[in-house]
Amino acid sequence: MCEDQHEDNHGGLARRALFVTGAAAALTLGSVSFAAAAEGGQESRTVRGTLPPGSPDFVYVPVEVPAGVREIKVAYTYDRPSVPAGTTGNALDIGVFDDRGTELGGRGFRGWSGGARTEFFLRADEATPGYLPGPVREGTWHIALGPYTVAPQGLSYEITITLTYGEPGEAVEPVYPPERAKGRGRAWYRGDCHLHSWYSDGRRTPAEIGALARAAGLDFINSSEHNTHSAHAHWADVAGDDLLVMLGEEITTRNGHVVALGTEPGTFVDWRYRARDNRFGRFARQIRRAGGLVVPAHPHATCVGCNWKFGFGEADAVEVWNGPYTPDDEVTLADWDSMLVASVRDGRDWIPAMGSSDAHRDPDPVGSPQTVVLADDLTRRAIQEGIRAGRSYVAESARLALSFQVSGGRGEHAGIGGRLRVDRDTPVTVRLEVTGAPRCTVRLVTDQGVLHTSAPLPVAGAGVVEWRTTPSYAAYVRAEVRHEAAAGPLPGALAAFTNPIFLGR
Repeated sequence: MCEDQHEDNHGGLARRALFVTGAAAALTLGSVSFAAAAEGGQESRTVRGTLPPGSPDFVYVPVEVPAGVREIKVAYTYDRPSVPAGTTGNALDIGVFDDRGTELGGRGFRGWSGGARTEFFLRADEATPGYLPGPVREGTWHIALGPYTVAPQGLSYEITITLTYGEPGEAVEPVYPPERAKGRGRAWYRGDCHLHSWYSDGRRTPAEIGALARAAGLDFINSSEHNTHSAHAHWADVAGDDLLVMLGEEITTRNGHVVALGTEPGTFVDWRYRARDNRFGRFARQIRRAGGLVVPAHPHATCVGCNWKFGFGEADAVEVWNGPYTPDDEVTLADWDSMLVASVRDGRDWIPAMGSSDAHRDPDPVGSPQTVVLADDLTRRAIQEGIRAGRSYVAESARLALSFQVSGGRGEHAGIGGRLRVDRDTPVTVRLEVTGAPRCTVRLVTDQGVLHTSAPLPVAGAGVVEWRTTPSYAAYVRAEVRHEAAAGPLPGALAAFTNPIFLGR
């Protein structure tokens, strides 16, 4: 049995046993108690302990909050011993649940900062970014610790909880951004659906992100903070006729991350499960009930816990390109193409691809890459419909634009995400028009692989590539625009790629 210690603000220490809850991946400590104090007074308790390697994903510290509390503040530290190369060190995340409890689903959720902050507070009228303002009610609260990685020496921590007593401030009514911007009717709209502000582990304010999005030529963005929806009420002033701000979350589990894209304001999606728990389907359905799309993020990323292990059966789209183009994006692109081949072979639905910046802080560029969507208007629903249908392509910046279509012998034609319904042996013309891609090469990719590679485009960056095929030879065709081998962050890195056009009946 493990033990930890706590002390009050007079320095007294007491030992408490730790015990495992009903959930195999959670551990609950003994509770920390406070006595009611005079109006305006403060009271503190400090908890110390050590977590061994192999600790559960979540450790809860119950805090008995008395009546009359105006504010709760939590500060924590933990040791970071040196470890051998290739060995994980200590990383301890933190958040809090209120008197409604820690049950999966997050009814009591009041905030999460992961490892981005060493302290936080919340009260009725205000809270630290990442946390939700609201009343500090009497009852059992829980500080949630997430030992993300634990060094071989163990992880020693210290938590100080401070309660301030007094009348609560006046609660603030949240104001959310509108679900519609001015738009241009049916048109191609550019967006970045994976961004982080200081409401999770980013360093930019929503206003700074909005300015960068406009400078990048974007029409829409999506708020996607790690494991919190606290930013939702802070985007209204950023949105405008020229910029649609959708709301969501990056659900950051230990077995991969998924972006909830365009949910109803105030939607929180829990993240406290692994693939083996068979819980993801429940929360994917919650995202859809809240009007959002389910988009697995950077499925082959190499960071701890980032690799996607839940499968793609619940995905509405997949983030194939995340931030600067790197080898894990190349692996994801190949994996997605294999899924396209399987969908053709098995006669089942296909999963569209997206790209987003995942920008956190300077110098991370907002809108690189960006998803360009053919939508009926600049509204949340219209953008989501375009993404879900695969009427989109991904470009490294607003400088690059594509027009991609196929046509048959009798005037039939189809665009990105569509189907050209002609007989198997009907000659088909594939045409790609490109601007903003100097010296780039175009590849036309089908279920049979790369079947056409163009000469480099001129230095001016504009060009047209045409190719002829039949549905019997190519069940679908998609386009990739790639940099010269000597250019870009990766030899032959993508400058843009399209979702497929399907051929045949």
